[in-house]
Amino acid sequence: MRAINQFLRAIGFAGTPTLESEMEVLLDNITHACDNRKAVRNEEKNTVFLEISKSFGPNIGIRVVGEMDGRGFHRLGYFPYLESQVESSTAPVNMDCRWDGCSFVGMADEGRVGVSLIFYLQNPADFCRETKFWSVADRPVTTTLTGLAASGMILLPMKGNHPESGDDRAAFYTRHDKLVTAARNGSQEAIESLTMEDMDTYAMISRRIQNEDILSIVDSYLMPYSMECDQYQVLGTILFYTKVQNAVTGQDLWQLTLSVNDITMDVCVNSQDLIGEPMEGRRFKGNIWMQGKLNF
Repeated sequence: MRAINQFLRAIGFAGTPTLESEMEVLLDNITHACDNRKAVRNEEKNTVFLEISKSFGPNIGIRVVGEMDGRGFHRLGYFPYLESQVESSTAPVNMDCRWDGCSFVGMADEGRVGVSLIFYLQNPADFCRETKFWSVADRPVTTTLTGLAASGMILLPMKGNHPESGDDRAAFYTRHDKLVTAARNGSQEAIESLTMEDMDTYAMISRRIQNEDILSIVDSYLMPYSMECDQYQVLGTILFYTKVQNAVTGQDLWQLTLSVNDITMDVCVNSQDLIGEPMEGRRFKGNIWMQGKLNF
């Protein structure tokens, strides 16, 4: 739960609540004065799974999950969230339930990144309701990816790197995605092509790194960060940005739409934890907790 409290800062609860008792009061207020409530009956356990949400500003809030039985509501967990309407990925998704039994993690086989992206599921009630009748693997499901940033900084753009000049980049990532998919299916030709690309990239970086900074060579990336499987270090180009406020604490937040390896995703960071001024075309570098919403 310590990690979740850390990312409460991203939606404007920096420094508050500081005590466990204060957190309990906040969660009780969310439970009794929520903005949205979703329920899914579990016939086997004779209980109802509840997902309770409370908004604290544009696109941000806290979600409480738990079970309702004959004795009342039992809270099982909570998490801050950032909502987005952007469809980030159409890659196949595998889902798994976490050890606590009330939260889920997804894994998208995203070829544009070259690794499987692991995310914390934002809409568990929708998932439980839909998968009563079919598996996620039975039909295509798009995924909306968002990130809550514990910290970050704004970097200048690379020379010639502008959001509107991405046709060649999009073609490269589309081709790379197809090669990765073919390689996973056993294509020897695709494996050899990817190997040659990696060797050329390694040679180029080895040559340029002698006189340049790494961030002037690599324009975007998604790398696993820390011991948690759904936390990443991200570097991406800012496509859009907006400044909002937490309606309760009044803290200023930056909501950034990023292009990362041709994947579009929204990130929220507290202005207290961001170094630099966001602008379109500049880059954001930071550590995020990746969340995902399955669009059924």
